[in-house]
Amino acid sequence: MKIQKKNLAGEVVFQYDGEVVGRDKNSITLEAFFGRDDMTFMNVTLKRGDRFVETFFTDHWYNIFEIYDRDDGTLKGWYCNIGKPAVIADDTVSYVDLALDLWVAPDGTQTILDEDELEELNLDDDLKQKIYAGLRELEELLKTKTPPN
Repeated sequence: MKIQKKNLAGEVVFQYDGEVVGRDKNSITLEAFFGRDDMTFMNVTLKRGDRFVETFFTDHWYNIFEIYDRDDGTLKGWYCNIGKPAVIADDTVSYVDLALDLWVAPDGTQTILDEDELEELNLDDDLKQKIYAGLRELEELLKTKTPPN
């Protein structure tokens, strides 16, 4: 299945492949592998081949990526994108990225990312309210360190 990250204009800015591991009426969970060179992010190193278990929702303003180390399978954390609800088709999942992100470390520490990028988008108040409502929902869900599936 193709996973497509889109910008506000609806243009695909990044695309990669994933395998379906679960699906229900309002969500799909896919397994994908990190395809970029090793890079440091927050308190971890993302490595080429790290396993991502990605859940996209058609009824929530976010998606959740659970990240596991390629070498020993340990949980590195959750990377969450705030975005418009996903569109799930037969062979693609797409979402419009709205810049704001949430990183949750395995110990539960939460870090909001890219608020400056969000401000640069100059969004209307209604859309900003939906974005921040999605963020608050995520923060609450991930207090338990186990996101919904």
